[in-house]
Amino acid sequence: MHIKQVIIEGFKSYREQIATEPFSPQVNCVVGANGSGKTNFFHAIRFVLSDIFQNLRSEDRHALLHEGAGHQVLSAFVEIVFDNSDNRIPVDKEEVRLRRTIGLKKDEYFLDGKHITKTEVMNLLESAGFSRSNPYYVVQQGKIASLTLMKDSERLDLLKEIGGTRVYEERRRESLKIMQDTGNKRQQIIQVVKYLDERLKELDEEKEELRKYQQLDKQRKSLEYTIYDKELHDARQKLLEVDDTRTRFSDESAKMYNSLLDAQEKSKDSDKRFKDLMKEVQTLNKEKEAIEKRLTEAIKNQTAFELDVKDIQERISGNSQARDDAKKQLRSLLEEIDDSSKELDKANTLYENKCIEEKKITKDIMEREKQLSILYQKQGRATQFSSKDARDKWLQKEIDDLERVHSSNLKQDQKLQEEIQRLKGDLKERDEYIESRKREIAYLESSISQSREGFNNHKTQRDKMQDERKSLWVKESELCAEIDKLKAEVEKAEKSLDHATPGDVRRGLNSIRRICREYKIDGVYGPIIELLDCDEKFFTAVEVTAGNSLFHVVVDNDETSTKIIRHLNSLKGGRVTFIPLNRVKAPRVTYPKSNDVIPLLDRLEFSPNFKPAFAQVFARTVICRDLDVCTRVARTDGLDCITLEGDQVSKKGGMTGGFYDYRRSKLKFMNIIMRNTKTINAREEEVEKVRYKLQELDQKITEHVTEQQKTDAKRAHDKSELEQLKQDIANANKQKQIISKALENKEKSLADVRTQLDQLEASMAMKQAEMNTDLIDHLSLDEKNLLSRLNPEITELKEKLITCRTDRIEYETRKAELETNLTTNLMRRKQELEALISSAENDVMLSEAESKKQELADAKSFVEDARQELKRVSDSIVQLTKELNKIKDEKAKLKTLEDNYERKLQDDARELEQLLSRRNILLAKQEEYSKKIRELGPLSSDAFDTYKRKGVKELLKMLHRCNEQLQQFSHVNKKALDQYVNFTEQREELQRRQAELDAGDEKIKELISVLDQRKDESIERTFKGVARHFREVFSELVQGGHGHLVMMKKKDGDHGDDDDDDGPRESDVEGRVEKYIGVKVKVSFTGQGETQSMKQLSGALDPQYRTAVGNMIRRLADIANTQFITTTFRPELVKVADKIYGVTHKNRVSRVNVVSKEDALDFIEHDQSHNAE
Repeated sequence: MHIKQVIIEGFKSYREQIATEPFSPQVNCVVGANGSGKTNFFHAIRFVLSDIFQNLRSEDRHALLHEGAGHQVLSAFVEIVFDNSDNRIPVDKEEVRLRRTIGLKKDEYFLDGKHITKTEVMNLLESAGFSRSNPYYVVQQGKIASLTLMKDSERLDLLKEIGGTRVYEERRRESLKIMQDTGNKRQQIIQVVKYLDERLKELDEEKEELRKYQQLDKQRKSLEYTIYDKELHDARQKLLEVDDTRTRFSDESAKMYNSLLDAQEKSKDSDKRFKDLMKEVQTLNKEKEAIEKRLTEAIKNQTAFELDVKDIQERISGNSQARDDAKKQLRSLLEEIDDSSKELDKANTLYENKCIEEKKITKDIMEREKQLSILYQKQGRATQFSSKDARDKWLQKEIDDLERVHSSNLKQDQKLQEEIQRLKGDLKERDEYIESRKREIAYLESSISQSREGFNNHKTQRDKMQDERKSLWVKESELCAEIDKLKAEVEKAEKSLDHATPGDVRRGLNSIRRICREYKIDGVYGPIIELLDCDEKFFTAVEVTAGNSLFHVVVDNDETSTKIIRHLNSLKGGRVTFIPLNRVKAPRVTYPKSNDVIPLLDRLEFSPNFKPAFAQVFARTVICRDLDVCTRVARTDGLDCITLEGDQVSKKGGMTGGFYDYRRSKLKFMNIIMRNTKTINAREEEVEKVRYKLQELDQKITEHVTEQQKTDAKRAHDKSELEQLKQDIANANKQKQIISKALENKEKSLADVRTQLDQLEASMAMKQAEMNTDLIDHLSLDEKNLLSRLNPEITELKEKLITCRTDRIEYETRKAELETNLTTNLMRRKQELEALISSAENDVMLSEAESKKQELADAKSFVEDARQELKRVSDSIVQLTKELNKIKDEKAKLKTLEDNYERKLQDDARELEQLLSRRNILLAKQEEYSKKIRELGPLSSDAFDTYKRKGVKELLKMLHRCNEQLQQFSHVNKKALDQYVNFTEQREELQRRQAELDAGDEKIKELISVLDQRKDESIERTFKGVARHFREVFSELVQGGHGHLVMMKKKDGDHGDDDDDDGPRESDVEGRVEKYIGVKVKVSFTGQGETQSMKQLSGALDPQYRTAVGNMIRRLADIANTQFITTTFRPELVKVADKIYGVTHKNRVSRVNVVSKEDALDFIEHDQSHNAE
């Protein structure tokens, strides 16, 4: 066995962990500058192996911890690795690691990583040869010098220590102390026995009186025992009743407490439900207010539409009545017009006849007057003109004037004819204009009708889309409300899950999500709890089986986990356990074939890619029907078993179970989160679709409204144009009437002109006929007859003319009246009535009425829908209010129940306190009577049954009489007999112990003699071995010299050799005369017998002696297979070393590294030259 390696961390100057390279099993040398940490290195080894660092106080442990710059070291450890190939350490391993760890409040040992006690370590080291009584396997610096310079007696003590005689001395001292104690005890026993003999003589005289007293006392004790026993039995019986009552109260209190907890839980649920319902009621109230507002607006719109419809209907009814009246009036008007037309025709005929007659009469008068004038002129022409030529010249002049007038009238006639033609053309144009306007009116009326139909169609489509939009709005609102509710549940579940998750794990998971998001790390699949799904009945089994493994994060490979861990360390973001899929392998497990056993892994749902990770956590666990099956399967199949209630049986034999609160199930919370998150995503998709549809509907409604506005604007424009066309037709009719009047006047003027032309032509013809006739101064007979006839005819014709003109004027006046009435009154009225009858306004109003009726129907439908919705909301509010009242009642009942429970619990607590007080009283009473029974002492066998059947009162009377009799023996020593017996027994016991002490004293004397003999033998044997080795080593170190040890014996105050005879000896403190008094060292470096003291071996020796020491160490290591670990400043030991270690010191921190022999020699040479300077 040898030391293979030393590992140090935090010990003295070794701050950081250093682990030496394996030591050589022979010679190892440690070099280094002063203060570099060599001594601390050897102290570290002694810290584990030696007992100089045992029983450290807090300040001692603190002194061993490294003190330097940087963070304070709170703990330190030293671990020594032994090569145990020879099994010197009783551990079945070829390599044994022994570690000692200290801190400010701890000092622990570990063997191969397992904690062991200090005593076990000491025993282990003792069995391996590291003896506490002989700790010279470690030679400290200066130890050799102290050996050479110490006194002879000290050197003897050292020899005794090496020889192990300290044990003998300790045992001898213990034996002497025992002998002294035994002697003291023997003296005490002798004195006590003498006292007991004297006392027994006195007690023998008091025995007779005492015997009588004892009989009465026996009776008293029997009576007292019976009374006490009855009282004790009564107290026990009452105590049992109290315990039963307490148990019953405790059970009832436990039940009530559980009921109180259930009531409080129900109250919490009711509060939550109450808050949710209040939120719903508030939402419904807001919705109700909005609906009522919409209903009020809808009712206003409905009322407005009803008034509009009523107004239109009244207008339509009025127009219809007006049309009917107009038709009636038109019929009577037509009749009147027909009568007026007939009358006008008749008046025209009469007027024309009268005009013709007037014209004829006028013509006849004019002809006759002309004839008369001509006759008069002819009669007086002879007197007027002097000659025929003069007459002809005058006639020619008259003819010329008439021709000029005739020519002017012809021009006027032509002009009138042209004007008449122009006026007729204007009339034709007006008729064509009116016809074109009528066609345009028909087209516009058709267009207005189409616009109205298009407007209604667009309105119908818009209303339909608005209804659809309203339904989508309701759906959107319902979906948003459901999403908000689900999000609230998710948030609550997340908070509950956070509370159920360890803090550092929760922070670690949050940090991982942030790290993956910020650094875009792929391959992180999430914790186990997010990747699995199972039936709710397995939640408890899964949670209990996995424990915190539910939060282990599954990643694709170990590189990903390493990368994330670096980020976690830099961020200080908590702790997380990773499961790299490229590292974990699914264990092969054989499950039992039984209907009572189900592999837990088979009941989990997860992606096949994660099977190794899930198998790592759940593959070794099976679900069993009950604990009996669990125990059987765990014992026979070596599997961890669990029930659905969460009770576990480990394959190692441990059982875990009890109540598991399902309400705080982490899987339940995660299931709520995952399920609601999935539902939220689906609902959000539905909301997006609904909003997209709403957007499309808004666009379509906007399009329809735009088309409505365009159609309405076009219809208004067409109506405006229609009114304008009607106005144009009315204006054209007025112009036509004006043109007709002008035409009639022109035609009348043309008739007058033509009459004048006829008269001019007749005058011209007469004057032309007179020319070239003879100028005579008298008339012929025919002419005279004609002249006489013409005057009366002219007079008659003028009378007729006056009559005829009077009639003509009368007819003309009547005709003008009829025409005026017909044109200005009847025809205009007829046009108005016809316009009223044929007016398109009625159709417009009918269409508008239909539109208004549709709008009214829509408004009524909207009002009805609003009322239905209001009724629904009101019913919901009423229902929720009922539920709220019900919850209030339940809460009140629960509050009452809680108060009752609390009062009952308080009452029960008071009752329990009273019962406890009564129980304590009964216990005290029971203890009192038990104590009294015990104080009665031993009783005779008949004392238990003698008075058993008697009552307590009778027993008390008997006890009173017995006590009165005992009063007579009050002077008697009541303990005389007991004292006599007791003293006799004590004397016998003391005599027996005295004999035992005498025998033990003899044995101890024999033991001391044997120990003294063995001690002397051990000292002599050890001295001989040490002296022989000293001679051999000295002769090897000092060539030609010799040295030996001399044992000094107690003779006559002077020292001699080990063969001196015995002389008078002084006793030691134990009464024994010491045989040896010291060990003297005699050496000769030249062989001449001189003596000198030796200096420190490694520092004061000459080079040849240091070389000899090195060669000796080399020889011992090679021959005896001994391991040396030395420190030196000289090259001689370095040269013989197998392995050399250099200790360096920098920044108050020491380090140990292997160095080459050349480097070590260079360092020593440099160090020596530096010291020489």
